[in-house]
Amino acid sequence: MKDFRNQAIWQRSHKLTLDLYRATQKFPKEEMFGLTSQIRRAVSSIPTNIAEGCGRRTNAELANFLNIASGSASEVEYEILLAKEVGYITAEQCDAWTQEIGEIRSMLAAYMKRLKADENSEFRNQKSVRIKASLNTES
Repeated sequence: MKDFRNQAIWQRSHKLTLDLYRATQKFPKEEMFGLTSQIRRAVSSIPTNIAEGCGRRTNAELANFLNIASGSASEVEYEILLAKEVGYITAEQCDAWTQEIGEIRSMLAAYMKRLKADENSEFRNQKSVRIKASLNTES
């Protein structure tokens, strides 16, 4: 288990969540159960899934939650584009948040790749130990 608060990717996605919560406070009231809710739900899903994955016991479980977080990041990217096109946020805000989402997705992909490499390395080490043990029992 890892402390999610120490993960740079969680810190960045948490900041993005706070930024978008603040921005959606300015959306029209009729969007409270529409785009406002969708953006808030999706953006908060990113750090939430990172935190939940960090609380799991295996790298495979963590990687699964990171994958879900990546999907949520894609969802937020679209919703931000929609918010810009309907005039709720500026093009500059959209560009800045889209860039941040891209960086978060890249961090998620790198983390998942690192976990997969660690898992493969651990598997090779376990296999090597089993082979050595079987050789020792044959002697």
